[in-house]
Amino acid sequence: MNNAVRTALAVVILGLPAVAAAQQYTKNQGYLVDQNYNVVMAIGAGVCIRTSDWTPALAARAEACSQCTPDLCAKPAPAPKAAPKAAPRPEPKKEPPKLVPQKINFSADALFDFDQAVLKPEARAILDDLVRVLQGAQYEVILAIGHTDRIGAAAYNLKLSQRRAAAVKDYLVGKGIAPNRVYADGKGETQPLTRPGDCKGKTGKALISCYQPDRRVDVEVTGTK
Repeated sequence: MNNAVRTALAVVILGLPAVAAAQQYTKNQGYLVDQNYNVVMAIGAGVCIRTSDWTPALAARAEACSQCTPDLCAKPAPAPKAAPKAAPRPEPKKEPPKLVPQKINFSADALFDFDQAVLKPEARAILDDLVRVLQGAQYEVILAIGHTDRIGAAAYNLKLSQRRAAAVKDYLVGKGIAPNRVYADGKGETQPLTRPGDCKGKTGKALISCYQPDRRVDVEVTGTK
């Protein structure tokens, strides 16, 4: 009996719709089945009884494949391998914080006697405090700029401001600051803090006192700490 005749008989005998009957018949096709289309096992042997139309292809598609011919069953597709985790990105290297250039204004009268360029004892104490503040910093440059008031000749005031800036540099270098990191210069009376009319009409000590803000040494530091 061929497959078509068997399928037709199954439909007539069981009264099932054609499609459903065909599906029931083919679920274990190639094996002897009972009325529920389950494979009949040989008594005592535990072996599925094959029919004459049995083929490896039918066995592989059979519902009872794992029971009857596990070596022919289609192997389940391997689970996809998880994508390797991307290596964590290294954190960007943090640059040391940049110090904003800081300017410290020292009154020249606090550092030097009037019309002098030799540091006073109290001036050394002031600069010692500055050195302690600068400990642990890496300097790009330390500027020491001297200034004078407008009393006297401009050429003389320029040289006086330069000598005072040099005195500050020499002291800082003597305290361990690298000479090539300290730059000293003098601007004389060219960059006053007082305005031209502020001290008008004053003479003697009153004029010297009025011009006091102009007599100064500016120290500007730029670096990292």
